[in-house]
Amino acid sequence: MKKVLLVDDDRDFVESTRTLLEEKFEVVVAYDGDQGIAKAREEKPDLIILDVIMPVEDGFTAADEIAGDEELSKIPLILLTSFGSRMTKETEIPRSRGMEVSADDYIEKPVEPDELLERIARLIGE
Repeated sequence: MKKVLLVDDDRDFVESTRTLLEEKFEVVVAYDGDQGIAKAREEKPDLIILDVIMPVEDGFTAADEIAGDEELSKIPLILLTSFGSRMTKETEIPRSRGMEVSADDYIEKPVEPDELLERIARLIGE
């Protein structure tokens, strides 16, 4: 069974998404960017789903760190966020920052469960 790392600070979202994904994948979770990077190094997932707006270390910064790590950079990365629909004043992260991140896919929240599963399958099978 392939392993997916889900990194998001919204615990309700994490639990509902974990329930969806556990039908097809082993799911490991983290609640901020620092935890996500540590879990990625420890668990060696087949795919990382990373929220952008999080405390401690935001998803863009975590994605940059993942891309710069020789082992982790080979893991497909999906950025999953409501960032695009939020007003600029709600976050200090500039919208242009999203264009600099090399992710394999970028999905806006809310995402339909079937669409999320389809995008994961496109990247790692199952």
